[in-house]
Parts: sequence; structure tokens; C-alpha cells
Amino acid sequence: MDQHDREARAEQARGIAADLGERGIAAIAVTWVDTSGVTRVKTVPTARLGHAAAWGIGASPVFDVYLVDDSAVTGRFAGGPAGDLRLHPDLDRLTALAAQPGWAWAPADRYQQDGTPHPGDPRLLAQQAVTRLADTGLTAQVAFEVEWCVSRGDGDEFVPASSGPAYGMARLVELPDYLRGVLEALSAQGIAVEQLHPEYAAGQFEVSVAATDPVGAADLLVLVRETLRAVGHRHGLRTTFAPKVVAGGVGNGGHVHLSLWRDGTNLMSDGDGWHGLTELAEAFGGGILDRLPGLLAIGAPSVASYLRLVPSHWAGPYRCWGWENREAALRLVSGEAGHGQRAANLEVKCFDGAANPYLVVAGLLAAGTAGIAEQAALPEPIQVDPASLPEGTVQRLPTSLGEAATAFEADPALRKAFGEELVDTVLTVRRGELALFDGLSAEEVVARTRWRY
Repeated sequence: MDQHDREARAEQARGIAADLGERGIAAIAVTWVDTSGVTRVKTVPTARLGHAAAWGIGASPVFDVYLVDDSAVTGRFAGGPAGDLRLHPDLDRLTALAAQPGWAWAPADRYQQDGTPHPGDPRLLAQQAVTRLADTGLTAQVAFEVEWCVSRGDGDEFVPASSGPAYGMARLVELPDYLRGVLEALSAQGIAVEQLHPEYAAGQFEVSVAATDPVGAADLLVLVRETLRAVGHRHGLRTTFAPKVVAGGVGNGGHVHLSLWRDGTNLMSDGDGWHGLTELAEAFGGGILDRLPGLLAIGAPSVASYLRLVPSHWAGPYRCWGWENREAALRLVSGEAGHGQRAANLEVKCFDGAANPYLVVAGLLAAGTAGIAEQAALPEPIQVDPASLPEGTVQRLPTSLGEAATAFEADPALRKAFGEELVDTVLTVRRGELALFDGLSAEEVVARTRWRY
């Protein structure tokens, strides 16, 4: 970032700040998501937006090695009290917050003090992954599903805010004002909601938003989650996106939908491969499927994640794919008849609500891009519950965070895409959390992570 860049950012910010001031917006929340999956924030008054855009907001790099309980570990490249980073808000993503009057939000890119990108910044890494894919003449569209649970009151025990049947209309009857408030807030922020419905567990809901560019999709996930949290607070409800909310119960997934495009054509449809996949789309999906064990260290990053990732719960615990198979880790969604070009995509089902969405985007695009380079192929699709097949027919994905971290460390394509510094930081945090929760029961793990996400 040079002086010209800084001046351009400051000029853009001055115009935005003037408009925000006229609308009564006093401050901007500038967020980043740390390695453990927690969204952190610094804020600036609206009058300081120009300075923040040009020169950044100071923040310690120690947040890279924060664990989920706010303790910190030390890696080869991160940790300790020394150093400083600058948070630069992405002004193109700045959004007035409907459920927090007087506030706006923007995601941050983190730079070094000398204006060079911070090598440990997940959002910048995701942007690099998009660029590498574009170098092959391809683009991707991404959408995150958002599952969450709401509890009555602010106590640490989970008390479901609705108790009607799974997916039942009774849930909407119990919480009509809250759910209407969710839709109104998201709409006021320009977010295109495709559907909202009750989920399986008591007090659990899901909202789906339209697909967009990969980094934009990760930004949207952060914005949607914090909007849900704010709307819930205004209705006296406490919100959690944790992978497990009640030990033994159904957790919150973080399913990711991806489609691969070239020159305006969706390559997930109208091809000669499995169920209409094109050769490039199959290679892209094959690259992801091959690397799912290592990708779990990114997409299922908590000790609690592996309490959710169990067979026959539609969590996708087996390394397989299938056409519209909701128990496979990778599901091909073909879309309704006649609309495959618009709707066809691959859904990754084994990720959850603890994941940093920017790391997820970077990891999936890196895996898919590697698959294209390798001309990877998909195996025969699985069209039944993999748990019903003879043992050994389908490989089980890692059953612990330790196994996933080892697979991530051993994957050359992921290591190259993430870079030495970020690989070390991810592994330091994952192994720090393994030590943090070592020896605890499932109930204790859930209790200590329930309200952290």
C-alpha cells in the first residue's frame, strides 16, 4: 500500500463518512475473524473513518494465536506482546447496521505498519486464492448456510426459545416477531435472503442467502451472524452458532455451496461427467474431496466440532460424495429441472459454525484449484447412508481435531497455498485448543464453547 493508495482510500472514506453522519451513524465496527473462529472488533467514530481507511487501526498480532477462551499461545511467527498491525476497513463492504441503530460495519484487511499485507491475514489469503483461480480463467460463486440456536434469557444454560417440532410451523408461531425482525434487518442491509426455516434441534433455525463472489460470501457470513445476534438481543434471546449446543444433540453446521464458472457458464451443469458435471468441475470437486481430511482443520476447527461430526446425523462424516445425498461430505446439488445452469453447485456438509469463513474460502479454492492442476477425478458417487455400507467401503473423515491437524500439516497443496507462517499459526492454535480441552467430558467441552461462537 503506497501513498497514492492511502490518499484514494481517504478520499473515498470522506464521502462515505459525510453520508453516514447525515444518517445519524456515529461509529463503524471494523471486524476480523481470528484463527479460532471468533469475530473480533475495533471501532472508530465516523469522523475518523478517513484516517482509518488510509492509515489503519492498530491491533496486536497476538490475536492470531488467541484460543476460543481468550487465552493465547505462542507459535513460531505469532504470539507475545510485541508488534503491531493495521486494520484497514474495506469501504466497498461498509454496511449500516439495521439492528444496531447508529452503527455501521466493515470487514478489515490487516497490513503491516510498512503497508505490506500481513501474511497471517485470512481475508487477504482468500483474495489470493480467488486470484489464483482467476489465473486459470475460472471464477467461483459461494454461499454459506447459517444455522443457529436461540436461548431465552442470558444465562449460560441453553433454554430453547422455541420447542415446536423439527422444521415445524409451530416454531414460527412461537417466534413470529423475532423471525420477522431477522428478515427485516437482513433486507434493510441489502442481503438477499433465499429462505429461512426452523431446523432440527429445539430453538434452531437456518437462513440461506444468495451466492456471490467468494470473499464477499465470507463477509456476508460475518454480517449475517452479527445481525442475527443483534436482533436476538433486542428480543431478549441469546444466540449461538457453536458446533454443539447440547451434548448429544444436533449441532450447528456451516455448510458451504460452491459453483465453478467460466465465461458466464456454470461448469457444474450440462457436462458429460457424473450427473452433468463438466470435466473441470469434476476435477475441482475431486481436489476438494481428496483434501477433506486436512480441510477439516479449517472447516471443523474446534474440539467440539467432532462431537457434531458423527454418522447418520447428516453431518457428512465420510469422505465421499453423492448426488443430493445429505449424508455425504460432498453433495452435488443439481437444482430444479431446467435451472441447472443457475443453481447447480457442490455443497460441503462437514464444516460447522466454528470455522473462520475466510480460511474456509481459501482452503476450498486452493484444494479445487489443485484438483484442476492434477486433473483429479471423482470416484463413483454414494447414494445411500455411508454408515450402512460394509466397514471399510467408505473412508471415515478424521474423528478428532488432532487427526485433522495432522492431515492439514501433511497436505502439500494446502501448505503451499496457506504459506509457512499461517500454517504454523493454524497448527499452533489447533494444538493449543486440544491441550485446553484435554481430558474434559463432552458436556464440559460443550459448556465451555457454547457461547463463544
